Amino acid sequence: MRAKNKEFNCQLVTAFAAELSPVSVVPQEIGRVLLNLYNNAFYAIQQRSDRELEGYEPTVWVSTRLLPGRVVICVKDNGSGIPEAIREKIFQPFFTTKPTGEGTGLGLSLSYDIITKGHGGTIEVKSTEGKGTELSIQLPF
Repeated sequence: MRAKNKEFNCQLVTAFAAELSPVSVVPQEIGRVLLNLYNNAFYAIQQRSDRELEGYEPTVWVSTRLLPGRVVICVKDNGSGIPEAIREKIFQPFFTTKPTGEGTGLGLSLSYDIITKGHGGTIEVKSTEGKGTELSIQLPF
């Protein structure tokens, strides 16, 4: 993000579970998914930061936790959020909320396919417009 905007800055908060069960994944694919989620989070906090005058602290949280039979990875931001009217569409191919030329509409679609079809997991979104978004990946082990 800083390559595009030298003024970009945010707080990154991590909370990784101490003991996680090994998960069999294709590292390059999971890396692609996580990079997409990070880029979307950074974009959302930049959008909100451009509108907020004072007191806004752009933050991205990344966490992991263990649930019975699965590992959960969460990427959460306090950015602009996703309007409820379009939330169901965000995993559809070629759907984007970004202006023309800034998004292909393939990032979340490919991420969804990698997680669900490629790894037998799930990916869910929770969002409040104007407050932020949390994407949660669950991978079986």
